[in-house]
Amino acid sequence: MAPAIVQRPGLGQGERFVAEFAARQARGSAPAWLRALRTRGIDAFTAQGFPTTRDEEWRFTPIGPIADTAFVAGELLHVRAEQLQDLLFGADAAVELVFVNGVFVSALSRLADVPNGLEVRSLAQAIATDADSLEPLLGKHAGFDAAPFTALNTAFIEDGAVVRIAKGAVIERPVHLVFYSTVSGAPSASHPRVLVVAGEHSEARIIETFAGADGQTYLTNAVSEFVVGNRAVLEHYRVQLESRAAYHVARQQVRTGRESTFVSHSLVLGGSIVRNDIGAVLGGEGGDTTLNGLYVGEGSSLLDTHTTIDHALPHNGSHELYRGILGGAARGVFNGKIIVRQDAQKTDAKQTNKALLLSGEAQINTKPQLEIFADDVKCTHGATVGQLDPDMLFYLRARGIGKDDARSMLIRAFAGDLTGRIRFDPLRARLENWLTARIPRER
Repeated sequence: MAPAIVQRPGLGQGERFVAEFAARQARGSAPAWLRALRTRGIDAFTAQGFPTTRDEEWRFTPIGPIADTAFVAGELLHVRAEQLQDLLFGADAAVELVFVNGVFVSALSRLADVPNGLEVRSLAQAIATDADSLEPLLGKHAGFDAAPFTALNTAFIEDGAVVRIAKGAVIERPVHLVFYSTVSGAPSASHPRVLVVAGEHSEARIIETFAGADGQTYLTNAVSEFVVGNRAVLEHYRVQLESRAAYHVARQQVRTGRESTFVSHSLVLGGSIVRNDIGAVLGGEGGDTTLNGLYVGEGSSLLDTHTTIDHALPHNGSHELYRGILGGAARGVFNGKIIVRQDAQKTDAKQTNKALLLSGEAQINTKPQLEIFADDVKCTHGATVGQLDPDMLFYLRARGIGKDDARSMLIRAFAGDLTGRIRFDPLRARLENWLTARIPRER
């Protein structure tokens, strides 16, 4: 039975999602705990509705185009391997899982020779064969009480990826998850889910890539949960190359253990409306967490990043460096919150956000937040907004460098502080090419 729809302002076309949910529940089979989790998700979504600019966390990000679009359910469409060749890493990755419109495609994936200590499966397969092992983990970290898109994703948990790194395992090459979207008619929506569990003393690297056929309109509503065990080291890259007409909403939630290290790089290079919510709970003493990001917007794109780092226990460090490049009439939003709990003494937290505006119409709204309830801490934050230095442009042009090349050199140098921190060489080289192709042009 479908849950009753609460007529909250902002639900809009969300009624279609409720109807789709009821149809899926009626024809599908799943463990009782998963059906209950899905139901809680749709109930939360119908109660909250789509967020509006009256909601504090969304006041700079109107999502009317998303709420008003009549999305159909994403279906498995045929995609040729050639369409993905610029996205895949081949032998440079340990394994590569490919999903089309949120559905795992084994023919496009590479799962042979999985290293010892690594388990990688599609979420649908894990639900079908080993659902009991998922119950203590799935949906336990990405809460949805005040997160309607996370609630919607939870309601439609069906496929995605489950990655487990065994205790003490060191996985040299990355695990690559590719989510590709395409439509055959009406705009479609997919809700991929990822669960990564890194065992104690393990080391691994995860890459998530989101891309789609350019010019097509679709919604990717993704949620990833990361559980990092004691003294584990997990490096994460999230590459977003969606269609310029697409909508992308994502939640990344991390919980770290004692003396663990988590490093994440978010790279946003596509999409019409993009919202990334990135949260980390530092749940063990003596750990270190880094959240870095680069976002590049042009045209009328809207790119919104919200980060929350919750220092729950003492002796933890956190570091954030975000850089934005905005041209045309693009708008950026960066809201970075650091919470230091009362027991989290000896916290060391640093946050920096810098934005480069390439036109008079580009805008950035930036808001660093500190909520400190302990007294023996070191916390700093800063935000700067600027334009290309005309003196530097003149300097380069005076040495025979053309205007467009000089401008490109300065923009790439601005991004270089972020791209230079990427430790996976094939991704860093590819990112340089993507940046060259997507740097906003002067109008």
